[in-house]
Amino acid sequence: MKFSRRDFIKTSAVAVGAAAMPVWSLNAEAANAFWSEVNKDALADAALAAAKKAGASYADIRINRYRQQNVNTRERQVLNVSSAQNMGFGVRVLVNGTWGFAASPVLTTDEVVRVTNEAAAIAKANSTITRKKIELVPVEPVKTKWKSAFEKDPFDVPSEDKVAVLLKINEAALGVKGISFVNSSLGAVNEQKYLATSDGSRIEQYIIRTMPNFSATATDRASGDFQSVNSLREAQQIGFEYMSKHDWAAEARTAAEHAVMKLKAPSVTPGKYDLVLHPSHLFLTIHESVGHPTELDRALLWEANYAGTSFLTPDKTGKLQYGSKMVNFIADRTQPHGLATVAYDDESVPGQSWHLVKDGLFVDWQTTRDTAKLVGKSKSYGCLHADNWSSVPFPRMPNVSLQPAKENISMDDLVAGVEKGILIYGRGSYSIDQQRYNFQFGGQTFWEIKNGKVGGMLRDVAYQSRTTDFWGSLDGLGGQSTYELPGSPNDGKGEPGQSNAVSHGCPPARFRNVNVLNTASGANNNPLEDHE
Repeated sequence: MKFSRRDFIKTSAVAVGAAAMPVWSLNAEAANAFWSEVNKDALADAALAAAKKAGASYADIRINRYRQQNVNTRERQVLNVSSAQNMGFGVRVLVNGTWGFAASPVLTTDEVVRVTNEAAAIAKANSTITRKKIELVPVEPVKTKWKSAFEKDPFDVPSEDKVAVLLKINEAALGVKGISFVNSSLGAVNEQKYLATSDGSRIEQYIIRTMPNFSATATDRASGDFQSVNSLREAQQIGFEYMSKHDWAAEARTAAEHAVMKLKAPSVTPGKYDLVLHPSHLFLTIHESVGHPTELDRALLWEANYAGTSFLTPDKTGKLQYGSKMVNFIADRTQPHGLATVAYDDESVPGQSWHLVKDGLFVDWQTTRDTAKLVGKSKSYGCLHADNWSSVPFPRMPNVSLQPAKENISMDDLVAGVEKGILIYGRGSYSIDQQRYNFQFGGQTFWEIKNGKVGGMLRDVAYQSRTTDFWGSLDGLGGQSTYELPGSPNDGKGEPGQSNAVSHGCPPARFRNVNVLNTASGANNNPLEDHE
């Protein structure tokens, strides 16, 4: 069956615009009209038929649209308001047990057939040098549509409203004496994803993520010193309502006060300390020391870009003591507001949750349909993802979260059990080796703990440990009421590089006898590799 661009464009104005210029140059209204009239099922039929004719044992096509908006301000002025979009398709085929992939922004039947044949030719060429043939674990076909949870689509909110929210945040910080600079931004991402597979799945997903951020900087002009504190809240899979569900202005005022305090805070004395780590800080340690090493493709040496490989190997499954018996890490593609939450991954595997570490023992991996069988699994955990229609889908991290205590334990309870320690908030500088084993982490603000009480602020703090030693030293967790869900909208991996959005929920946690360095003294010099 043949059809043309004219078949899925309602108005001649859109048809002329789409034919004369790239789709991403259309205005929002024209692009919405164009996208709504794309006959995705017909394009999928053409791709899957061409793949079968070319000898593919499996094929899928993703027809996706991506939108981004960003508003940036400084003090009382708007620096930038920008929008971007792109759409197109990517076809993946499995021929002779080998993958081939090709993509295009041109949404026509002829182009879909051409690109599918190109993907098949790539697979056939790859098969001449591939030693081990790809085998896929099965998945049940599904036909469905899904939207992420949000109340107010940020792409329907006028830019003026977003600017007003950010300037209010800035004003709150500027009201603190000693603050010289304030930057704030609000980003939004919309993924509209269509997936069709030769197994029979047809899935549409509409995903919204909202990403607020600010930074307040205090300066001491006499000494030339300056100190900044950034927002502790992180991006989430939520709509514009995020800006009213949290008091951003109050947080900005507190951040500004802390930035001023950092100017006069004493430098930490190096040594052994107990640490109480707030979720705004601990999530990044989880990401680097748990999220990345449990990626199966890294352990198999299939992937080493950005984050290196892993100290974990398949033979350690069910045997390695990763941490104390209080440590339970759940990988989750279903967690509400999680940045990596989906209904289905990019090969139609449903979102699900499972233990990576259970009662301190390393028990499982992040898998896809072509890696699951390599560790004796009969199904995939649904970790395949591509950051664009033009990108090759490959294993990406789900939300990986540390489970809270079952008891109602507060952060004050954790602090009360510390004689000499440090309380740390926020993400800071970090360094970790290429096997995700030796690491060093800083933070935003640091507070002395003495005899069970939080005292004054410290500065120049970083802690150093090994992954299993660190998680083995955990002896206290906050309860469910202390649990938060921070995350990162930009986790790099691959070559060419791709970006993934991922969250890491956790309560505050207490760690015993950890080595603390003074970052100002040069005593922290070590041969760790910077990452991302």
